[in-house]
Amino acid sequence: MKEKFEMVKQYLHDMDMVIVDQDEKEELVVVDDEENGIKNLVIDCEPPILVLEQVIMRVKPDSTSFYKRLLQMNRDLVHGAFCLDENGEILVFRDTLQLECLDRNELEGSIHALSLALSEYGSELITFADSSN
Repeated sequence: MKEKFEMVKQYLHDMDMVIVDQDEKEELVVVDDEENGIKNLVIDCEPPILVLEQVIMRVKPDSTSFYKRLLQMNRDLVHGAFCLDENGEILVFRDTLQLECLDRNELEGSIHALSLALSEYGSELITFADSSN
């Protein structure tokens, strides 16, 4: 699958995404596009899928109203979803794509969906983060 990883990196390069870190052995990269609100987006080749994951913020436990709101937000997302990490402590945006038939437009659409979600819901997420401190 090395060729798929190289293809993904080429797509990112063509999209002017800055690769800030990479692990060739694990076939993952970390990218930034700060102009579009993306910082440390992890893109991981896990055949047969490509996983995109962006940490958004810490969440306080047992915030049912916030969890309900996240589900409502998910309904309007073009790609991916807001979800919690395995410990239920960190909100992430996550999307998965099929590696076998991946093209640049599909990867770009997924990354743009993250950027759109952040621009649409960013202030609401910041308000929640501020109120949970």
